[in-house]
Amino acid sequence: MRELTYFVAVSLDGFIAAPDDTFDAFPMQGAHIDWLIEEWPDTLPGFVLDAVGAKADNAHFDAVLMGWGTYAAGFPQGVTDPYPHLQSFVVTHHPEREVPGDTGELTITDEDPVALVRRLKQEEGSGIWLCGGGQLASSLVDEIDRLVIKVNPVLLGDGKRIFAQRPYAPQGFELTATRSFDTGVVANSYVRR
Repeated sequence: MRELTYFVAVSLDGFIAAPDDTFDAFPMQGAHIDWLIEEWPDTLPGFVLDAVGAKADNAHFDAVLMGWGTYAAGFPQGVTDPYPHLQSFVVTHHPEREVPGDTGELTITDEDPVALVRRLKQEEGSGIWLCGGGQLASSLVDEIDRLVIKVNPVLLGDGKRIFAQRPYAPQGFELTATRSFDTGVVANSYVRR
């Protein structure tokens, strides 16, 4: 059965994006980016893969889920199908929203995210990547099998939380790997206990 992995960058104070859904305060150069290109190319947008001459191998993921805010963050750069190498789903309460361009094979849906993930887990494939945002992650918290958290050495003070407001309900995860980079970024991997 496929697993759902929440693979996301976060600030020291628990934010995955600024209040306007941007994340340009996070370091975008250095050894942690080389690590992404070499070990996690599935998580890079198609235009980034093209720019660095890399290819996604779908070893980790062949499907991606994201909320509208995460998806729409690429619109100012003209990106409407960020991960053409993955089966892509944008989960939103308003699937009728206008997209400023061709979405390729991407699916915009108001399907219950838990039902969607459970269906995808039953299908053949390498893995399912939850790429953001915090509201979607909160609705899927019980379905998350793995976490890969890239902690960035910056405090944002406000923005989009890694998990949106949810009731107090502790869930245990076990640290399986950690890697630090000279940029100050630390990548921690966890599996559900």
